[in-house]
Order: sequence, then C-alpha cells, then structure tokens
Amino acid sequence: MAGSVPVSIRPIELGNRRQLKTFIKFPWRIYGDDPNWVPPLILDQLHFFTPSKNPYFSHSTAQLFMAFQGDEPVGRISAHENNQHIQVHNDGAGFFGFFECIDDHAVANALFDAASTWLWGRGLKTLRGPVSFSMNHEVGLLLDAFDEPPLIRMTYNPPYYAGLIEGHGLRKIQDLYAYVMFETEEIPERLRAISDLVLEDPKLVVRTVELRDFKNEMERIKKIYAEAWSENWGAVPLTEEEFDRIVGELRLIYDRDLFFIAEYDGEPAGMSLVLPDMNQALKKAGGRLFPLGLLKMLWCRRKINSWRMPILGVRQEHRLRGIEVVLCCRTYDVAKRNRNYRKGELSWILESNTAANAVLKRLGARRSKTYRIYEKPLV
Repeated sequence: MAGSVPVSIRPIELGNRRQLKTFIKFPWRIYGDDPNWVPPLILDQLHFFTPSKNPYFSHSTAQLFMAFQGDEPVGRISAHENNQHIQVHNDGAGFFGFFECIDDHAVANALFDAASTWLWGRGLKTLRGPVSFSMNHEVGLLLDAFDEPPLIRMTYNPPYYAGLIEGHGLRKIQDLYAYVMFETEEIPERLRAISDLVLEDPKLVVRTVELRDFKNEMERIKKIYAEAWSENWGAVPLTEEEFDRIVGELRLIYDRDLFFIAEYDGEPAGMSLVLPDMNQALKKAGGRLFPLGLLKMLWCRRKINSWRMPILGVRQEHRLRGIEVVLCCRTYDVAKRNRNYRKGELSWILESNTAANAVLKRLGARRSKTYRIYEKPLV
C-alpha cells in the first residue's frame, strides 16, 4: 500500500526554476489519463510562481510544499498569507491552494499539516481553501460534473479530493455555483420585457468597450470592479499592478462583441465580460506553446463552441435599476448570433449572493456545477 511508505515534505523555493518545474508538472501524474483535464501552460505557471513576475508578491507571501515517498513526488500544496485579505477582513484567515495529491490520506494529511504549521507560524488563525492566492483567481473544489471539462479559468479535480480534504477536518464555509444556458433555449418573455422597459430610461446606455479609447475604458472598468464586488464574501481589492496584469491577460482572449459597459447619466454603472472557452484550445497544446502548441491553439480557437461569463457586476447605487437583466439579455442575444457558440456558462456565483442566483434562475439558467471552499481552525 502507498500509505505504508513514509511521507516526507519538502519546501519549494519560489525562485528555484528546477524545483518549480517539479511542482508545476506534478499534476500530469494525477490527470495523465483524464480526458477532461486541461493542462496549464508551463511557462505561464512559471511566471505565476515567480515573485518578480507576479504582482501578488508585492504585498503578500506564499510557501510551496511537495510530498515525496522516497524520491517519488506524490502531492503538492501552497500555503499563503494574503495581506490584502487581512487588511479588509481582519479574520486571521490563511489559505491553501494548488492542492494535488494521490489518493492517500497520509500524504494529504502531511501536506495540510505543513501548510497549517507555516500559517500558524505567521500568526494566522484558520486554514481556508482551495484558493489560488486570492478570490480574484481560480478558487474552490469541484464537487460534481466530473464528466465535463472545466471552462476557462475554472477549477477541476478528481472526485476523491473532497474525501482527502474533509478527512483532515476541513469543513464547508462557502459554495460557488456555475450556471449553464444553451443556444437552443430562450430567455423568458417576462425577463425580456423587464430589459426592454429598463432600456427606455434615456439616462441608461449599454455599449461594448471602445478599443480606440481603451485606456479611459479601463479606468471606468476599474471603478466598477472596485465597487461592484467589494461587499461579496471574501472579496479583496486588486492593486494597480494586479489589475493591469489581469486586463493584459483578458485582452488576449475576451470576445470584443461581448464586453459590455453600462453607463447611467454618463457615469459607469455596471459591466459584463465574456471569454471564449480557450480551454478547448489549451487542451490541444498539452501545456507547451512550442514547438507546435501555439499552432494547435490558434487552429482550435476558430472552432470554440462555448463561452463563459466570469464578470457581471453593477455598482451598488445602480442595483435597483434592472441593469443586471439588461446585461444578461444583451449577452445572450449577441452570443446566439455567433455561429460557433452552442453553450454559455455563467460562473462563478457565491452561494451567499442570493440576488445574483435569483436573477440567473429567472433568466432560465440551470445550475450545472458546484465548487466548495473549506475552512479549519489552526490550533
């Protein structure tokens, strides 16, 4: 039995490229035969875990760990102290993320113990995750729909991970939902009537992002982003550098016809963003851009048939105007005109965000996936 072999835990140096590659490539052992797994780009992961290339490390810190049985890697985890989170919430939460492990409780427990010890040593009170550094990145453990590949920037994991996490005493603190809509479905007439009525207000303008005025558009978007999600559970603000990094990444892949800004009386009021499911192309690359990965991605991108809406938000002072309904209807209508798109996913939505969940249900969207964030006191 694997559990009979002693488990050793080794820290991984963020600046050590060789050690980082071992950490980054470990998931290939877990998912090598899984047809639904989408390998991350190795170069992108190297940049993410390099402090000089990731603005997260300008305000916070992290420690990576790997588990070995003999010389064989059998698991990995990160422990991170997010100072942005501490400043906003002051709850003593420390985080784990990037958890991958063979189906062995002894290995999983050793990884969680290492992360907990590191966080406890920094004066933190709880272990929470999986969170990939912050709520602005990939978060949550997939609990169902294991027979489907994840959409862009959503997590994926084997079914047995829940047992490993709960076996260490971690318990649910928040669930996240994904909703799905298909191009054959129609928006309920009642919702469409509300959208039409809302648009009769001459002060409201809903338009696509103007690329020729991109710098000023980003300032409007930044204002919306800073306010629309500030009251959500676990939300943390982005620094200027983090915002610029995310915008730079999204600018390469977002659908220009499906990036909307709502303005009310000339002021930015809300926005929504759609990403083509680039995971369909990333899967063909196998984690490498060169020598053929990039060509495969470019070829497959033309055939992408799904989209994901990761961002739909309205500033608090405009939330009773029905702008969310307008953004949803406009997105769905434009997406249907794209001859390739067959399915859209709206994700993720906090379980505690009752208003957003209610809007999506009235829209006719079906809840398709559930993700979970766990927590455990550090004692």
